[in-house]
Amino acid sequence: MRLSVGCAMWTLKPWQGRFLPHPATAAERLRAYAGWCDAVEGNTTFYATPSRETTTTWAAQTPSSFRFVLKLPKPVTHEHRLAVSGTPALHTFLDAVEPLGPRVHALWIQLPGSFGPGDVPALVSFMRRLPETYRYAVEVRHQAFFDNPALLTAALAPFGAEWVPFDTTTFFAARPTSDAERDAWTKKPRMPLRTEALTDRPIIRYLGRDNPDETVAGWQRWVRITADWLREGRSPTVFLHTPDNADAPDLARRFHTEVRRQVPSLLPLPEPEPVGPLTLF
Repeated sequence: MRLSVGCAMWTLKPWQGRFLPHPATAAERLRAYAGWCDAVEGNTTFYATPSRETTTTWAAQTPSSFRFVLKLPKPVTHEHRLAVSGTPALHTFLDAVEPLGPRVHALWIQLPGSFGPGDVPALVSFMRRLPETYRYAVEVRHQAFFDNPALLTAALAPFGAEWVPFDTTTFFAARPTSDAERDAWTKKPRMPLRTEALTDRPIIRYLGRDNPDETVAGWQRWVRITADWLREGRSPTVFLHTPDNADAPDLARRFHTEVRRQVPSLLPLPEPEPVGPLTLF
């Protein structure tokens, strides 16, 4: 039983001097982030596959218990739509992430909104070609999957794959009030709420608001659901987003603390190292 929490990235300019050292090298930023959170979304791998040398440094900067949920590259999921023609890009990606070893908690197959129920055979064929070394998590954005969830659930079951919900209901419950919220309003998907877990390692993506109080109010359902999962013996991973992500590491830890109040046997997160120099006053 374990609850991991994290953010959509491990470095952000507003975090410098607050959650991360400033100035700091790339290695120091990841190492510092890993003191605040024990998981991270690997969104950058969607846009560019890192080199083995880069992922080797990621491994050196994080404990073996740290969780990377890495998104498959865009050429594989969006350009070739899981077809065999995308296999070279897939092989390059799999070779690149191998140095991370047990830190790869799941490989994340985020599919475009145009990928619908009629494309499920392509998904099943693709997953049959994937190595059994890793766990897999699928995120869909076509409304028809939510109208008839049994179709995707049945397709994922033979592979022990998870269905990743992206909960944007709190964000879209009120009109935007900041520049970051207005930008996110045009870019983030309006997804139906889905709270079922398919495996013993569910993965949740939650988008709140720039106002921390609204974010916390909106995640209360997930506190209850996550606590229930832990009591069932599951080990969930929860990623906290806000439009500006300025407070995301602190919010992720706060979510963990709220769940722990309901499940006292849950171990606390380690305390992060101080960012700035200690003073007497």
